[in-house]
Amino acid sequence: MARPPRLRNVHEKLQGGVFKPQGVPAGQLEPVQLTLDGLEALRLADLENLYQEQAAERMGVSRATFARILTEARARVARALVERQALVIGGGPVRRCCRGGPAS
Repeated sequence: MARPPRLRNVHEKLQGGVFKPQGVPAGQLEPVQLTLDGLEALRLADLENLYQEQAAERMGVSRATFARILTEARARVARALVERQALVIGGGPVRRCCRGGPAS
């Protein structure tokens, strides 16, 4: 039996939602799921330009786990863009905290 995933710290203002190609009805699109921890990994690495070690510390995970989350998130976003699919953001084993750092 696999152990339950650790909660990952995400910025308190991150929101879920759906992004889809313009002009295509949502019912005709294949959904691609991006979890909130994946979105947080993208934010820390690509918007804040943090090194993986720093970003992992903020999320409360190991550097290797952060790298895996980031790689998967980038692949999912790329798939949604290239294949014109709906990107559905939400869920995941997360704990909301301010500034994306450890919870107080």
